[in-house]
Amino acid sequence: MNHDALTFTTLYLSKHIKEAEIRVVDKGHTSLFGLVEFAAAAAFELLKQLEKTAEPIYLLAGNGNNGSDTYLLASLLLHAGIQASVMSHHKTHLSTELERAKGAYLSQGGTVQPFNVSVILGAQVIVDGLLGTGLRKGKLTPELESVISAVNESKAWVLSLDVPSGIDADTGFAFSSAIIADVTLSFGGIKQGLYTGRARHCTGQVHHAFVGLINQLPESKTIKVSQLNLAKMLPPRQKDSHKGDNGKVLIIGGDTGMVGAVSMAAEACLRAGAGLVSVISKSEHLMVVSSRRPEIMFCACDRIDKDVRKRFDWADVLVIGPGLGRGPWGEALLNTAKHCNKHCVVDADALNLLKGQGWHHGDWILTPHSGEAARLLDISRVEVEQDRFSAVKQIYQIYGGVVVLKGAGTLIYDGEQMIVVPVGNPGLATAGSGDVLSGVIGALLAQGLTALHAAILGVVVHGKAADLAIKEGERGMLASDLMLFIRKLLNENIIKI
Repeated sequence: MNHDALTFTTLYLSKHIKEAEIRVVDKGHTSLFGLVEFAAAAAFELLKQLEKTAEPIYLLAGNGNNGSDTYLLASLLLHAGIQASVMSHHKTHLSTELERAKGAYLSQGGTVQPFNVSVILGAQVIVDGLLGTGLRKGKLTPELESVISAVNESKAWVLSLDVPSGIDADTGFAFSSAIIADVTLSFGGIKQGLYTGRARHCTGQVHHAFVGLINQLPESKTIKVSQLNLAKMLPPRQKDSHKGDNGKVLIIGGDTGMVGAVSMAAEACLRAGAGLVSVISKSEHLMVVSSRRPEIMFCACDRIDKDVRKRFDWADVLVIGPGLGRGPWGEALLNTAKHCNKHCVVDADALNLLKGQGWHHGDWILTPHSGEAARLLDISRVEVEQDRFSAVKQIYQIYGGVVVLKGAGTLIYDGEQMIVVPVGNPGLATAGSGDVLSGVIGALLAQGLTALHAAILGVVVHGKAADLAIKEGERGMLASDLMLFIRKLLNENIIKI
């Protein structure tokens, strides 16, 4: 993949960080306790930088590596004259690093008290060092459940060390309760799970401290996009260009009663810069589509005849699925699209019709949300959300192409590169949002972008448009509210995430 147009951050699995820690220690660059010192110092500097030193600071320490970081951070706070108090549950057998960090804290006059829910509820600043990447799949203990609940009920500003307790650092899933932090400080390398799934709600602003591991981290194929250079992805149009130069897109769908989906996809396609857009839908929908947006051409299709086939031949790009339905009409159109040998965006009911067909294609973009992904994989939606990274890879293995797993922290996978795009907001959880995205991606394909770049830029523009559209609030935002912002964003030189 050509990264010239992208600015990105590399993301890692927890095991990659642990392996890097072992290598840096084995090479004699530092000790395990030295890594704890790096982490505690980074957290201390961040608290000062953010001016979050309202006294007393309550630090919640677990019995793993995060506990060591927490105790040493508390020691640094006391040494600086900042009142800090550690809460933890008693454990007799501590690691060497944890014992040493706890000793440093006690030597500064610190005390350790049991978890106290009433104190937590009244705290102003809390440091979460309970679990970190040491979380194992399964329910938390009742004690930890009550502590996490108290933190989330409090009005405290919360810093989570490495990862909010209760969140799986590799997947972003919360197997039970999870701390909702204001800021998360990720140590060593940024964990891939911090930007997708439940983690999107829990991490707050993510900061990063390499803590001496930068030269020991492995190559990773997982990245988070942070900036797009549209001047390189979509260069300015020639003065003598005409509409045919900007691509012809055919939007296919809109079974009886579902014309809104195909109409919104077509309008989004135009707003994203496609030169010509045509809709194939039931004949009864002609007036709805034309009156909504007269620039959209319409091809009536109550059955597939030569006129319909000509319209398929006319197009450079197909977008199939919005309002398509799951009946024989939609299935016939999907079969026709399959044999067209065109760039294709597959969404909504077209994805549901793919299940069990055994089709594998290298030239399409699939855009499922977690429910559609679950049907494609014959698993539950909860199983998809437990590991979105695994789910998107499985869909690719079965169906090919480029897969866009929509949701909180959209994932894009092409068989080699995993792209994480943390854009958008809950206002997108409304009817038609996915149809708008499919139309945008179709337009970008028609303008000459590769499937992967069209998917990335489409997701970014769609999500950023939603972020602009919530000026009046998330609740009540409509998918059609995105249209003018899509146009605005695609005429900028740089989009920052």
